[in-house]
Amino acid sequence: QVQLVESGGGLVQPGGSLTLSCTISGALFANHAAAWFRQAPGKEREPVARILNTGEANYFDGVKGRFTLSRDNAKGTVSLRMDNLTPEDTAVYYCNLEYLAAAGLWGEGTQVTVSS
Repeated sequence: QVQLVESGGGLVQPGGSLTLSCTISGALFANHAAAWFRQAPGKEREPVARILNTGEANYFDGVKGRFTLSRDNAKGTVSLRMDNLTPEDTAVYYCNLEYLAAAGLWGEGTQVTVSS
């Protein structure tokens, strides 16, 4: 059974940092690209960053230079380090393997709120 568990969210002031963690079990973790997504209130879920099984990472506009993605294939974990956070980063953050996302399988996400 596939399980996706995100953690590490919380309330942080503008300019602050957070590190989100995700554990994916019961899936073909090491063989597939992983990604973090986010969904802000009233908006659709959007991709934030993507990392291949080789460790090569890509970042979407708005987070480049501020977010850093990493993965541990042996542990089935994906981490997202977020620096210099702004209120526009406020959202529920989800991690996933791309093939699970395509199949509509998602975890509960973790809330990130950036506010003074």
